[in-house]
Amino acid sequence: MRHERRYHPHPRIRQRMETVYLKALGYPHQEIGRIVGIAQRALRRYLQMYQSGGVEGLKVLNFYRPQSELVQHREQLKAEFEVRPAKSINEAGQRIEKLTGLRRSPTQVSRFLKGLGVKRLKVGHLPAKADPQQQKDFLGEELEPRLLEAKQGKRHLFFVDAAHFVMRPFLGFLWCFVRHFIQAPSGRQRFNVLGALHATRLQVVTVTNDTYINAFSVARLMCNIAVEFTDLPITLVMDNARYQRCRFVMDLATALGIELLFLPSYSPNLNLIERLWKFVKKKCLYSEYYEAFTDFKQAIVNCIAETDGQYKQELASLLTLKFQTFENVPL
Repeated sequence: MRHERRYHPHPRIRQRMETVYLKALGYPHQEIGRIVGIAQRALRRYLQMYQSGGVEGLKVLNFYRPQSELVQHREQLKAEFEVRPAKSINEAGQRIEKLTGLRRSPTQVSRFLKGLGVKRLKVGHLPAKADPQQQKDFLGEELEPRLLEAKQGKRHLFFVDAAHFVMRPFLGFLWCFVRHFIQAPSGRQRFNVLGALHATRLQVVTVTNDTYINAFSVARLMCNIAVEFTDLPITLVMDNARYQRCRFVMDLATALGIELLFLPSYSPNLNLIERLWKFVKKKCLYSEYYEAFTDFKQAIVNCIAETDGQYKQELASLLTLKFQTFENVPL
């Protein structure tokens, strides 16, 4: 008992052992209750458990756990929500009542759904013309071998894409007492960023302007990368935008010794930098107001500059080299 009162894995059993141990040492009941932190009623119950069952009797746990009537319909409801997920807890409660005749509060419905393993997940977007098999083949045959070389330090692999940040309100969520409003800026000025994200270092090389991205922007980006990363072969993973797949860009890439790896059509899910653009918007644009366009641009530039610095740890879990494919997803 001296050992169990200190080292038993369950805190309630350690409490029971301590109670009986102190009783055996001759401590009065009031003192035992104060030391162990229990009421006299609980103390007497523990002593009775010991008298009737000994040390092993103190180890028996019979907690009262009321079971919901919904448990009887568990399999039926699981099948229902697997086929047709609910949009809200209120809708789920209404459907449960219709199927079982049992009305439950939103809190009880939420607890029951979590017990089933149901989670509140955002619906994903599948491009209408995406080819899941083509994406799977590209990932296994083209992208993953180059990713392996990048991880082994044998290749510089970049994911390339352009983001067009329009100066407008980006509405986000705030923990606040009353609803807040953001003033909309005048005009629709746009800040364009053509970026190349290093797959393993999370370093970003950019070309920016206030007009539009074209083949010359891509050429500048490639030249910057070729100058800075000269020690290993370079691969740029990019989409099929016309200004990226034109003859001028492809000839320049050949001259610079850069490999261009074009994604299958409609495959933003295979372009790692798409996640970075989403992060940038959330980090410095959501629920933020910039009075001047120069401030707007500087906030974006500063955020991108910290991808391999201040935000590196935060981005490590977001920019993993795991990619969503769509061959076995529910529609």
